[in-house]
Amino acid sequence: MTEPFIQAANLVKTYTAGKRVVTALDNLSLSVPRGTVQALLGPNGAGKTTTVKVLTTLIKPDSGSAILGGVDVLAQPDQVRRMIGVSGQYAAVDENMTGFENLDMVGRLYHLTPEESRRRARELIEMFDLVEAGDRPVKGFSGGMRRRIDLAGALVVNPPVLFLDEPTTGLDPRSRLALWDVIKRLVAGGTTVLLTTQYLEEADQLADNIAVIDEGRVIAQGTSDELKLLVGGQRVEVTVHDVADVERAKGVLAPHVTGDIVTGADERTLVGPVDNAAKSLQAVLKAMADAGIELNDAGMRRPTLDDVFLQLTGHKAEEVTA
Repeated sequence: MTEPFIQAANLVKTYTAGKRVVTALDNLSLSVPRGTVQALLGPNGAGKTTTVKVLTTLIKPDSGSAILGGVDVLAQPDQVRRMIGVSGQYAAVDENMTGFENLDMVGRLYHLTPEESRRRARELIEMFDLVEAGDRPVKGFSGGMRRRIDLAGALVVNPPVLFLDEPTTGLDPRSRLALWDVIKRLVAGGTTVLLTTQYLEEADQLADNIAVIDEGRVIAQGTSDELKLLVGGQRVEVTVHDVADVERAKGVLAPHVTGDIVTGADERTLVGPVDNAAKSLQAVLKAMADAGIELNDAGMRRPTLDDVFLQLTGHKAEEVTA
């Protein structure tokens, strides 16, 4: 097995809010192999951002330990800062400078020589497909271009480990896919990535391993497929034609499922777990027809990360934020 590059053990972090003590991290532990993507998923306030802040030396835990590439985060924070790249939820760029100037400035802050800094800035402009826009002020960039410049800034010194806090928030689908492609190429080149995201599809696409965090603890972890096995079985999914029939359709569906029925965001779609998807779907279709309930769609599907989220945290995916 690939050696761990990120190792966090029993991290504890508490805050005082008025007279109340809030536990942000409750003996949280992580082990991330070199050259892989670790996703952190969890509802708002779960501890994801606090974990990233500890690992990037922004805050100190009350107790526990953290090691990055053999370097102690608490004992050698300056050395850790020289080996990490960080891209936050909002692009940290100077809008009045060009894309090239932003990257050149970051290189100078890392004490690269002027020649090295300019060369690296041009390399990253090409890598992120920003050649035509690289010499224009960032204030004229689209959201996707800003995110790419920000991520490029985190890579100026070619760090072995990259922390991405919701890197595609607010991007259109095309820009999101483009950024996913960049992240995949970085990992293929050996970069280790720790990713927080509110998009379950993003974790499905990018992560080698996913840790579900709730109330400062890792409550489940594994590959996407391993987590989906936790909720087991398959699902029958039906979409009613008339929203007024939803409650009646729930009653018709209930005898055929083995667990809770979930209503989709469109308020017309009902999903329930079953033991035998094909047999159950046939029975459900007949029962709906007998009840006079018209359907727009019906089918079988495997569990998704949304299902995992709901079962483990009690929160729907749409409620998950950084």
